Amino acid sequence: MRLSVIVPVYNMAAEDKLKHCLDSLLAQTVEDYEIIAVDDASTDESPQILKEYEERLAKTTPGRFRMILCEENHRQGGARNRGLAEASGEWVGFVDSDDFVDPQMYAKLLQKAEETGADVVGCDYSLVSEYTTTPGQVVENNTTEQTGVLDAEKHKKWILRSGSMVVKIYKRELLEKNHLRFPEGIFYEDNCASPLWSMYFTHFERVPEPLYYYLTVADSTTHHVSWAKCLDRVKAGELLLQECRERKLLDLYKDEIMFRFSELAYITTLFSYMYSGKKRKPAHTAYLRKMIRKEYPELTGNPYFEKMVPAEDRKLVRMHMKSNLLFFVYYVLLFAYRDLRKGMRKK
Repeated sequence: MRLSVIVPVYNMAAEDKLKHCLDSLLAQTVEDYEIIAVDDASTDESPQILKEYEERLAKTTPGRFRMILCEENHRQGGARNRGLAEASGEWVGFVDSDDFVDPQMYAKLLQKAEETGADVVGCDYSLVSEYTTTPGQVVENNTTEQTGVLDAEKHKKWILRSGSMVVKIYKRELLEKNHLRFPEGIFYEDNCASPLWSMYFTHFERVPEPLYYYLTVADSTTHHVSWAKCLDRVKAGELLLQECRERKLLDLYKDEIMFRFSELAYITTLFSYMYSGKKRKPAHTAYLRKMIRKEYPELTGNPYFEKMVPAEDRKLVRMHMKSNLLFFVYYVLLFAYRDLRKGMRKK
């Protein structure tokens, strides 16, 4: 088998989201591939839809489509791991079940892999609000500076900005040899897996075309910031740090790993929580402050803190690390003032 495409599924029957995704995968021009759809204990009609596809394709294209039903929900990471355990392809790709792909995506990625000898190949993606292959906002995923045979400097760039996992194909042997899997039971599992996996890549290439389509909808995970999801992001960062310590990777890329951990578990979490404006509590920001002061009190001295964190955010981080109450009150008042000014300008 040349390629296994793993699709985690959870309650995607509405508006034919799941069907659009699966149909785009079945339209691929590449030969010799399988689609492994893993239903993560859906409570809607998703399992029935998968069963219909499996029964229909068993008659027309045996081996093309497989469904796996999970009795318990382990979130997207758990569903992906279940798919990996069943995959037989030389290459592995992942697609979210509310997105869809260009008909030539996997053919082009595999061709690039064959031409270059890379063990990971990626493409760009497009943000769309409807089912269309006309590119919307195109997002470059990874850069030319990250391509080619990966030396220490390129690995550092990968740790800091590893990009989306669903726009890539991975040599399955690479994943198995290094025991690479996803965290289970949390949101933001990619935020842990992506930088960790990148430290084992040896050669990356990219196809600079938007071949993957992110469907942007109001009820997407990324549009709702609850404290529970913030805790999942913290957990993803802590798992990344734990894995790096256990695998002795921290000795190789300490500044990069510690900054990526801090950015994920602390900086991004802190500001997304405060910016959400929903039921913000000083106790929650105090939790984040305690966590970062325990794990990495040297954050503001990290070389990437000055390079990659905007000036205003640096000021607020320093304030928060000194005083949670001062930060909380200042932030609320600052953005209340900005909202007031914005409202006055509209009048």
